[in-house]
Amino acid sequence: MTVRKQVHLAAYFPGVNNTTVWTDPRSKSQIEFASFEHLARTAERGLFDFFFLAEGLRLREHKGRIHDLDVVGRPESLTVLNALAAVTERLGLAATVNATFNEPYELARRLATLDHLSGGRAAWNVVTSSDAFTGENFRRGGYLDPADRYTRAAEFVETARELWDSWTPDGLPRPFAHRGRHFDVAGEFTVPRPPQGHPVVIQAGDSAEGREFAASAADVVFTRHGTLETGRAFYADVKGRLARYGRASEELKIMPGVTFVLGDTAAEAQERAAEIRRQQISPQNAILTLEQIWGIDLSSYDPDGPLPDIDPEPESALAQGRVRVADRYAVAEQWRTLSREKGLSIRQTVIEASGRQSFIGTPDAVAAELDEFVRSDAADGFILVPHLTPGGLDEFVDRVVPLLQERGAFRTEYTGTTLRSHLGLAESVWKG
Repeated sequence: MTVRKQVHLAAYFPGVNNTTVWTDPRSKSQIEFASFEHLARTAERGLFDFFFLAEGLRLREHKGRIHDLDVVGRPESLTVLNALAAVTERLGLAATVNATFNEPYELARRLATLDHLSGGRAAWNVVTSSDAFTGENFRRGGYLDPADRYTRAAEFVETARELWDSWTPDGLPRPFAHRGRHFDVAGEFTVPRPPQGHPVVIQAGDSAEGREFAASAADVVFTRHGTLETGRAFYADVKGRLARYGRASEELKIMPGVTFVLGDTAAEAQERAAEIRRQQISPQNAILTLEQIWGIDLSSYDPDGPLPDIDPEPESALAQGRVRVADRYAVAEQWRTLSREKGLSIRQTVIEASGRQSFIGTPDAVAAELDEFVRSDAADGFILVPHLTPGGLDEFVDRVVPLLQERGAFRTEYTGTTLRSHLGLAESVWKG
C-alpha cells in the first residue's frame, strides 16, 4: 500500500522586504511580544511544523539613509523563541543565525538551551555573509572572502554538532576538541546533549555552493522556487546530491517560502491579490525597487511613466545590506521587455515582475494546488509568508488546513513532541 505523501507547513513571521502591508489597519507591531505570540499560537493551532524568524544584523540603507520601508526594529531571534517556548507546546521554533558573525561554542549553547527549554523543538536556519557593510558592526568587520562563506558555515555546523555530542546520551560531559581551518576550540561544553540530539538545521542558499552545503549538512532547505516547474527542477537537483553524502531522500525536506491569497471565488481571490500587490508596491517603493536594479538615483522619474532608457550602473553601492543583483543588465532588459510587451508603467512593471503571491484562489483550489506540489515532488512542504502582522495566517488555518486534512494530506494531530518528529526526521545518532 502506497503511503500518501504528507504536506509539511511552517509559518514565517512577516516584516522583511515589501511583503508586509504596513498600511493595512490590521497590521500591528513587529516588536511587541503579543505579535509573535499570536502568529505562533495560530501556527500551532494549525498543527504546523515550526515557526520561523528571519534575522537582520544591520539596518539596510538606500542612498545613505536607513531604508524605512523595511523592518528597522527586528528583535534578536533566539530571545524571542525562548519566550515563545513558554506559550506553545508542540510548535517547532526556528531562528535564523549568521554563521559568519558568530562562534560555534556560544551559538551551540544558545541552541541547546532553546532545545531543552522547549522540549526538543529548536531549529537553526544557517545563513552566511561576506558583506563588509554588515561586518562593520562586528570586531573583525567584513573580513570573510565570499569563497569562504560556505566552508566556514559547514565547519561551523560540524563543530556545533561535535559540541552537542560531547555529552553522552545518559548525561555525562566529556572534553571536546576541534581543530580546523576556521575554528580551533577545546574545553568542556556546559549544556547537556539537547533532547533532539542535534537541533534541526535549515539552510537557505540557492547557489551551487549552497545546494551542496544543504545536501551535506541540512535537514530542511528554505528555497524561493515557488512554481511547479522550477520547484521540480530544484527538488531533483538537491535531492540528487544526497547520495554522495550517504543520505536518503527523506532525510532532507525542501520547503519553499510562499504566499497565498484566498477568496470565496477565483475572481475575488485575484482581485484581492491585485490589491495586495498595489499596497506592497507603492509609488515610492516602485522607484526604490527600480533604483536597486539600475543602481542609480531615479527619483526624478514618474512611477506612472515609462522605464528608464539608460543602462544600469553595475558596480553601484546605492543600496547597502541587500543581496546584490547578479546581472543588472539582464534584469533591466527583462523588465524593459515586459514593460514594452504589456504597455506597463514603472510601478506596473515592478508589481508584475515582483508579485509575491504564489497561491491564489478559493480555499479548495489552494489546498489542491499545495497538495499537487508535494505529490509531484516540487516540494515537501511550504513556509508560509503572510502579508499581515500578526493575523495574516488566521484565514489559512481556518479555511485551508481543514481541506488538506480532508484530503488526507495533512496531520489531524501532532503525533510526536519534537520538531524532528513533526518533520519525519530520525533523531540524530550520537557520535561520541
